[in-house]
Amino acid sequence: MEDKKLEQNKQEESSSFLGRSILTGFIGGIIASLLGIFMYYFNFSEVSAKSYLIRTWSKAAWTDTWLADLVSTSLIGILSIGVAIIYYGILKKIYSIWMGVVYGLVIWGIVFFILQPMFPNIPSVAEMEMKTIVSTMCLYILYGTFIGYSISFDYHDTVLKTSKEKAKDSSE
Repeated sequence: MEDKKLEQNKQEESSSFLGRSILTGFIGGIIASLLGIFMYYFNFSEVSAKSYLIRTWSKAAWTDTWLADLVSTSLIGILSIGVAIIYYGILKKIYSIWMGVVYGLVIWGIVFFILQPMFPNIPSVAEMEMKTIVSTMCLYILYGTFIGYSISFDYHDTVLKTSKEKAKDSSE
């Protein structure tokens, strides 16, 4: 009976940890997208989320409005769930803020180098102004650090609680 309860608790902790990771990804995407919009409107960057997600596929007038910002922010939040799941699956055990920094830089490289040909209206990195390169790199570093460190911290906190509970149960 005790073993069955412990196994059930493990499954609940694992599924709730994945749920928290998904929520972390969604919130991280929303926050990063809002910061990107802020950077775009105050001319820290030549590109925004709507430049990639909306204007690439549509040239309609509404793509220059707040509605395009709202739609692109929502889409970035949804896409960030996948980013968080990848981190959860591969890197959650690495408890270091630097892994989040590296993860953000890798995502920046993927978006600005590998996926760039999919976005004909976005200039290549060589054609971008230095302020755009630096500010978007900083944004992606912040984004990767938020997702990576949040998931790693939660994982290690969960493991620590589980090991304390096991030690407590074995001492009784």
